[in-house]
Amino acid sequence: MPILKSRTVKLDIDAISRDVVTVGLKMVTRVFDTGFHRHRKAQCVMAVSGVLTCEADGTIWIVPPQAAVWVPPGIEHRITMAGDVEGYNAFVEPSAARNLPAACCTINATPLLRELIVRTAQYPLDLADGGMESRVASLLLEEIAIAEVGHLHLRMPKDRRLRAVFESITDSPSDRKTLAGWAKRHAMSERTFARLVVAETGMSFGRWRQQLGVILAIQRMAEGASVQQVAGELGYESVGSFVTMFRKALGTSPGRYMAGRTS
Repeated sequence: MPILKSRTVKLDIDAISRDVVTVGLKMVTRVFDTGFHRHRKAQCVMAVSGVLTCEADGTIWIVPPQAAVWVPPGIEHRITMAGDVEGYNAFVEPSAARNLPAACCTINATPLLRELIVRTAQYPLDLADGGMESRVASLLLEEIAIAEVGHLHLRMPKDRRLRAVFESITDSPSDRKTLAGWAKRHAMSERTFARLVVAETGMSFGRWRQQLGVILAIQRMAEGASVQQVAGELGYESVGSFVTMFRKALGTSPGRYMAGRTS
């Protein structure tokens, strides 16, 4: 199987007419961005270590270790990677993806699903369909079809002012500017700004910012930052306040969440 260890390696996956073609990925990177692109095949990207994020259809999905993101055929998307990244890309022919999710989503990678992706990555790229390899690929598709859908996603605003807010928070997450502060910066009333956020993201500003904070926290912890470091970087006055927010969002503490993703 090809294990891509450089961002300069290019493979014409769409030219390979096989139901499932899986490629491994391993690189250490602070940040790597594929840029927006699309391909004929569907794609299931699983993170073994590091954190991947996928932006498509105006939404960002976070893919922590031991999870995966599903991208249907022909959907324009962008994938970014952070940390010591190891993962697998399973590319699926559109005809074989008809019973799989019709929209982008994250899925919880069960042990069986993970093993099936790793197993299909051991097959040569020029392998013909048929035999045991095809049966393994078929089972992989069945596992994707029944996988539990995750909820770590964030709708991205199209409005340029809100995109600027997103970029500012991402660049300086410790800036705890209030809704009133952001509204003033963009010469808007608080009510207008609040309504715009709901219209663009489907969430209140506080909820949207909290979800973004969870995504940033998981990215940093996957890079090796401690809970204490992340709490400080996100501008929380105490570790306890950060842990409480994280627990309310995901139902468990940051430490337990990351431990469950590396076991």
